[in-house]
Amino acid sequence: MTAQLYCFGESGNSYKAALTMALSGYDWTPRYVDFFGGETRTPEYRALNVMGEAPLLVDGDLVLSQSGAIQYHVVKATGRLGGAPGEEEEVMRWILWDNHKLSSQAGMTRFLMNFLPEEKRPKEVIPFMQGRLKAAYATLDAHLTGRDWIVGRDVTIADTACCGYLYYPEPYGFSRADWPHIDRWLDRLSALPGWKHPYDMMPGSPADRAKA
Repeated sequence: MTAQLYCFGESGNSYKAALTMALSGYDWTPRYVDFFGGETRTPEYRALNVMGEAPLLVDGDLVLSQSGAIQYHVVKATGRLGGAPGEEEEVMRWILWDNHKLSSQAGMTRFLMNFLPEEKRPKEVIPFMQGRLKAAYATLDAHLTGRDWIVGRDVTIADTACCGYLYYPEPYGFSRADWPHIDRWLDRLSALPGWKHPYDMMPGSPADRAKA
């Protein structure tokens, strides 16, 4: 039975899980979540995921939320993207760093700048968030100097975690041209078999909502 990933194209956290499954060969299909229409706040969705978030993986009797947990499950299920023996803790270190320092702040900043009505955007908060993001980009860019991948000699879920928000076109203070090592790393990822842009890998995009 094919697993379902409850997701939507605008979600970088969903993209982490979707890209991990696509690169590993995990058998899955996307199931669109109408986040902007309030689906994650409905009793039906909360019955599946009390956290009320996407992504959500449903695979037989397994119901699993949180992108990092889904990524870890995929590694265990496929034996791929987990790193070489002895690299597991380093992979986890970067996933936790991404969740705390990079993706959480990139996702919030992008949302505030692009998906809130302009009159509701907190003008004093956005520059603060962008400053913190600049420090995170600098950390990642420096780490990638002389490296192809974040951990070891091959792509891992550390890479599919940290790239979660970095392919999106909406402006929020990230330009690949400013970070040459991140830029090359993103090119390497997008050259892998199975890679797709988040708006091509998952249903839902600002353009789709504009047509609705």
